[in-house]
This record gives sequence, structure tokens and C-alpha cells, in this order.
Amino acid sequence: MDKTGALSAYRTMRRIREFETRISKEFAAGTVPGMTHLYIGQEAVAAGICHELTNEDYIASTHRGHGHSIAKGCDIGAMALELFRKAGGICKGKGGSMHIADISKGMLGANAIVGGAPPLAGGAALAIKIRGQRNVAVAFLGDGAANQGTTLEAMNFAVALNLPLVFAIESNGYGEHTLASYAAPGDLTERAAAFGMHAEKVDGTDFFAVHDAMTRAIERAHSGNGPSAIECVAKRWHGHFEGDPQLYRPKGEVDSLRKTEDPLKKFRAVAQKKKLGSKKEYDQIDEEVRDEVAQAVEFALAAPQPDASELLTDVYATY
Repeated sequence: MDKTGALSAYRTMRRIREFETRISKEFAAGTVPGMTHLYIGQEAVAAGICHELTNEDYIASTHRGHGHSIAKGCDIGAMALELFRKAGGICKGKGGSMHIADISKGMLGANAIVGGAPPLAGGAALAIKIRGQRNVAVAFLGDGAANQGTTLEAMNFAVALNLPLVFAIESNGYGEHTLASYAAPGDLTERAAAFGMHAEKVDGTDFFAVHDAMTRAIERAHSGNGPSAIECVAKRWHGHFEGDPQLYRPKGEVDSLRKTEDPLKKFRAVAQKKKLGSKKEYDQIDEEVRDEVAQAVEFALAAPQPDASELLTDVYATY
């Protein structure tokens, strides 16, 4: 990766961190309707998986989808409007936190259904193959979704039809409030490999490790060698949802993660060592992104509610 690519990747991760940090504060203040699930601590996964994707590549996301959306190029201003259920939101204020989608960016949507992404991404991968396109589809899923029949059937489907599909397994340690080691025993990488696809495990807090694994998966897909699975190990810093008391976590775990497993700090250390940008350049990105997110949120807070006439639009698709 060259300097331009590294600075771009860091900007993506910083956007995710800043956006989620601000949304956490707004949720606590009562300005975000409904539930929200934050991605802090896993920024390197979304950024690494999506860095080489184009608008013609597809991703299907999860209930914890803000990071995936930002990494895929969704507009932060329109996302903020959507989270606050305002006019001009990316889904016209009707979807909210768990349903961000932008087909123009290849973002097929976040999904409140656990294990909902693999079948959707599988369909997109099948379409890519039928059309003879040189693209890929990505299914994001977590530890909990790895147990779902939708995921296992989608893996079998992808191998049977040799689809250009990547399963991005985000091992964040917990399926809601249950230890993954209890609910999903065994090794998830080996589980995926058992279907006959290439599968590998990487440090999900290391952007470069995730990016390299994804680059290999894209090349396999483009070469006609079918699906891949990448298990990215990175514990989330926040609860399953905002307001989760997290009594199931060991004391001090989150403090330890912040000190030793921060994806952004790790990225800067490696990038500056490899001379992929100076401290000043990365500090400038931090400042620019803080302003960008602050402006987006302030604009969204002041924006009007959707007009009542919009309520029954976009309910059914007409073909």
C-alpha cells in the first residue's frame, strides 16, 4: 500500500470512530430514536474489508452496520439524518440505525436479523456470476450469526455454485450477552473451511492484516476460485447495544482493550514506521474528521422531520 492509500484507510477508520463516539453521546442525551449498536474497536475490519471494493461490489451488513456503511462510502451527513429520523436521511428517515442502505454504493443494507446478510450477499454474488462481472459480494456476520442456518446454508450455496462471495466473520467475543466460546464452540475458521472454501483467521485490530487477507480473497474470486471466509478477531468496546450494562464482561476488559488493542493507534504506528505519512498528516485527518462529523450531526439535529405525506411511500416495490 502506498501513502495515498494509507491516508485514505486511516481517514475511513477515523470517520467510523468519530461518528460512533458522537452517536454514543447523542444516544445518551436521548436524541437518537430506537436502539443503536456501535462499532468502536472494530474499525480495522470494515476499513480493511472494504478498502479495495468499488461501487460495483456489494456488501450486506448487520445490526452493527454504521462502520460498514462508512467504509463502503455512504455519506456521513445522510447517515446522521437517518439516525435522527430526519428528512433527507439516507433512507428518508424510515430505517434508522439498523437499516442504513445505499444501493448506489453497493451497500445492500444493514440488517436487524441475525444471519440476515449471508443469503442477501449470496444472491448478489450469484447475480455477479450470471452477469459475468469481475466483482465480489461480501457478507458481514458476527459470532452469533455463525450459528444461524442462514449462514451455514449460504456457505454451502456459495461453494456449490463457486460464487465470488466473501464471508467477513467479525469475532467480537460475544453473541449479544453470551460468550462466543460457549455459544459457538470450536473454531469458526475451521467451520467455514469445512464447506470447502479457503478460510483464514486474522487480527481484526490490524488493518493491514485484514486488508491483505481481503486482497487475496478478491483475487480468488476474480480468478474463478470461488468463495472465501475471513475471520477477523476484534472485541467490541461498547455493549451489544447502547445502555447495555455489560455485566457479562470481565472487569477491566474494556480498559485493557482501549490501551492495547486500539486499531487506530496500531495503524498509525505501522504506517509511520513504513513512512506512509507523517504524524502531522494523521493529526490533520483527525482534526478534519472531527469537524466533518460535528457539522453533520449538528445539521441533522436541526433538520426537519419527514413530511407526513412520505409515510406510505416506498412501502412496496412495483415491477
